[in-house]
Amino acid sequence: MPAHNTTPARTVVIVGGGISGLATAYYLQHHARTLERPLDIYLVDASSRWGGVIHTVREKGFIVEGGPDSILSYKPAGIALWQSLGLTEDIVGTSREHAGSFIYSRGSLHPLPEGLTLMIPARLGPLFRTSLISWPGKVRAGLDLIWTRHPDGRDISVAEFVSTHLGREVFERIVEPLFAGIYGGDAQQLSVAATYPQLLEITRAHGSLLRGLLARRRHAPARDRTARWTPFVTLRHGLTQMIEALLPALKGVHLRAGTPVTQVRLRDRHAGTATGPWEVHLATGERLSAHAVILATPAHVSAQLIDAVDPDLAHTLDAIPYASTLTVSLAYPRDDVPHPLKGYGFVVPRVEGRALLACTWTSSKFPHRAPAGYALFRCFFGRAGADEVVSLPDKAILALATEELRAIMGITARPEHTWIFRWQRALPQYVIGHQDRLAHIQARLAEWPHLYLVGNAYSGVGIPDCIAAGHRVAEQLCPTRPE
Repeated sequence: MPAHNTTPARTVVIVGGGISGLATAYYLQHHARTLERPLDIYLVDASSRWGGVIHTVREKGFIVEGGPDSILSYKPAGIALWQSLGLTEDIVGTSREHAGSFIYSRGSLHPLPEGLTLMIPARLGPLFRTSLISWPGKVRAGLDLIWTRHPDGRDISVAEFVSTHLGREVFERIVEPLFAGIYGGDAQQLSVAATYPQLLEITRAHGSLLRGLLARRRHAPARDRTARWTPFVTLRHGLTQMIEALLPALKGVHLRAGTPVTQVRLRDRHAGTATGPWEVHLATGERLSAHAVILATPAHVSAQLIDAVDPDLAHTLDAIPYASTLTVSLAYPRDDVPHPLKGYGFVVPRVEGRALLACTWTSSKFPHRAPAGYALFRCFFGRAGADEVVSLPDKAILALATEELRAIMGITARPEHTWIFRWQRALPQYVIGHQDRLAHIQARLAEWPHLYLVGNAYSGVGIPDCIAAGHRVAEQLCPTRPE
């Protein structure tokens, strides 16, 4: 989140080596060179591995993602960065042959209804034909066509918004598991204004969610089935390929991996500005002086770093809740899997009471990620309010994952290969009140010279959102366009 500062910066310290920090460093370096404005840029991270939650393992012929496995192609920042790094030819879309996903409900897998817009059923035919919803539930959803409701200005949850318009059953059986698959959160707490404000705009204009979505579909351009990329795309060798391309591109940036930052302090304002107003304290005892500091760390980590500078800002940052999650990838000989695997996987509604949040059929979604003759799955565990599973020992987690696949997909064999990745407090939750928090954070940042926040805790959880935020901060520090 950039604040509106105007003093030129000369030394910049970026704390956090995930995609937000790396993208910020990349674009800041690029802008400085374009403007022939020398900048001394430091990128510091506590981990010895760059990339944060982006973590690809390549072994035994498998390409296994520990964190995100793809990006949205229609959000331009991600594709633009890949093209700038020379990765265009390695962009891979999802399999068109296996297109489709499922929802596990009441003991079986049901195809996800076609025609979803912003994760909401936007076509009446598929909605009325789906086996996911009872006939009373379908009638209740259809009533939204004749009822008119306009937003009353309150910050309401996704659950209240969808249930008010389409009924509780559509929310619980379709919308909730899709939102949980993205945010790992509780839709009873997630703010619709912070996650999908477009839904509020639609109802504000049309008074009905269904009428608005139908109108939006009528005026939308026809889907181009010959488009170069599918909605979700990845890189041929996994998303770590992006990190591997970024690092050598950061020529001249001082890269300090495995170097925790303990605090950020403001120097004596009367001490002069030759070395900058900020001081970044490293666990090594070293102190980096800087004209600008960019915190690309989780909000709760940023809160600890700046508590001595602005306790109010730190308290607000620390109040952003996070969920923990883990992924388990399992590889089976294809003959051991009775399911046809014609799709990308399935999600599980919270009302089912299962530990499993979702399962990606990785070898169907991206066939190049498993050797011939194998099926590769990725199971997700941990959601807001129920993430204690992340702390279970590996043996218990593997037992849980194999049992879930047995119960849902009928797989009784033992997997040949397994990979477990744990992410503690990694998923920020855009709960009710999130927009007010952002406004307060922005107001506090305006008080400090060249202090910036970037990352997935503020205005978008996806990789393209983080890249775009880094680009905006770089543009503000080194404007390439006249003010």
